[in-house]
Amino acid sequence: MTVVREDVQRITVLGAGSWGTAFAKVLGDAGRDVTMWARRPEVAEEITSANTNNSYLPGVALPGRITATADPRAALAGAQAVVLAVPSQSLRANLTEWRGMLPPEAILVSLAKGVELGTLKRMSEVITEIAEVRDGEVVVVSGPNLAREIAQSQPSAAVIACADHERAVAIQKASFNQYFRPYTNTDVIGCELGGACKNVIALSCGMAAGLGLGTNTMATLITRGLAEMARLGTKLGADPLTFAGLAGVGDLVATCSSPLSRNRTFGEHLGRGETVEQAQLAGGGQVAEGVMSCQSIRELAMSLGVDMPITDAMFRVCHEGVDPRKAGAELLGRSQKHEWS
Repeated sequence: MTVVREDVQRITVLGAGSWGTAFAKVLGDAGRDVTMWARRPEVAEEITSANTNNSYLPGVALPGRITATADPRAALAGAQAVVLAVPSQSLRANLTEWRGMLPPEAILVSLAKGVELGTLKRMSEVITEIAEVRDGEVVVVSGPNLAREIAQSQPSAAVIACADHERAVAIQKASFNQYFRPYTNTDVIGCELGGACKNVIALSCGMAAGLGLGTNTMATLITRGLAEMARLGTKLGADPLTFAGLAGVGDLVATCSSPLSRNRTFGEHLGRGETVEQAQLAGGGQVAEGVMSCQSIRELAMSLGVDMPITDAMFRVCHEGVDPRKAGAELLGRSQKHEWS
């Protein structure tokens, strides 16, 4: 077992999107030296020379401790921790390219929230497989973490989860600052599933908003969505208490409620009658994570015999073209049951 250093000072963030950049700022404001990898050289140059990343977080000033490069080997040189900040469905391909460059002693940290299509693996499982590290060594960051609010130094909290508690503590210390309060947890399964499933439930809340529905509907979707997450997580061995915490209900409320949430906004376009393609164009050409996750999470739930009706409805809307009004009517028309059954 690798000896874990608690004084992690040199950290690499692979990915310069909004959340990767916001987390790099968190680390820089915690006094760490951060090197970012950006796919586009012009983004790397802007981060280094101007201390901004206006492609993803316009108007946000980044700490001078952050530099960036488009060369992954240069970015990874000497890193004590490596933060993987690429979308969940591209993590495998990217990590396959990077694995020979990873410093052998570095702590691997995942920011991605999703379940991989095809394999139905959580992101930490993908990392363990591709990077060939021991089970339980990957650190996961989850919670109510809307990138723009964190980048604006608004008070926020997160969960740093790892089966190896020492690794979680090392990243907790490396990311703690005046506005970002991280808590540790050893329930990686629960934290990852909470982060993946909330994107799907946020789609449903966005659709409800697009249909002109109100607070009662939103509260119902959030609460019943939480029940779906907990059923799936418990089946896979997660601690039910995790879903009552920051990585569960905390992340769910933030993502379902905020106009800053890409998943909620994407769902709102669908609720207004737009197609997935039209919603994608409105979102700058990006598909929300929940659109892909509803497929993989649905398949995972079906393989385990877990009932997830909201997830199933989102899959049918996004991938089978079912009208959101029809999907909502079918949810309301389901057979009556006890709340906890």
